[in-house]
Amino acid sequence: MSDQSQPPKSENPAFEVVRHTASETMVSPLQLGQRVREIRLSQNLTLEEASKLTGLARSTLSKIENEQISPTFSAVSKLVAGLGIDIPQLFTQPAKSSGASGRRDITRKGEGSPHPTPTYEHEILATQLTSKKMIPYRTTVRARSFEEYGDWVRHEGEEFLFILKGSIMFYTEFYEPVEMLEGDSAYYDCEMGHALVSTSDEDAQILWVTA
Repeated sequence: MSDQSQPPKSENPAFEVVRHTASETMVSPLQLGQRVREIRLSQNLTLEEASKLTGLARSTLSKIENEQISPTFSAVSKLVAGLGIDIPQLFTQPAKSSGASGRRDITRKGEGSPHPTPTYEHEILATQLTSKKMIPYRTTVRARSFEEYGDWVRHEGEEFLFILKGSIMFYTEFYEPVEMLEGDSAYYDCEMGHALVSTSDEDAQILWVTA
């Protein structure tokens, strides 16, 4: 999941710098909203959770992601700090594949990137690789009731989960809740509302892979 004070150069194809009438520098949203959304979803964050981490209102984040407003550099700084990324990550478009690249990333135990939320404590794995087709992460499920979420978690893509330790209640929008034990796994559509709740004495730990 560094603090950069220098604005990126305007010739970068991912964005351009313009001047606001009130003399505050703005970022034109040349797919910037899409990048913000991609990064948020890669960390399995809802808009509400990203709002708490960045200090930006949920409505503001939604408007940024939908290209309805251009974020100020103040907002960009909050996004960078809250999402635990560098400014280049926010403005660099994923490179197109040119065949086998021999990429590899090894994450030692406990060396993933931590991203705690009110209901989950994520450890993002394989953080050195960019433009991944899959996002793997180890998660401790802190939630003890569905009511702690306030609403369904939903995002684009498909997801695989594997119970590493403990047990959970797996809630999905169109199915009855099901308890899952250590060694169980599930594959599901992420656009369907879903949420996990620990049912074991200790918080359950799971492996999640989002594609």
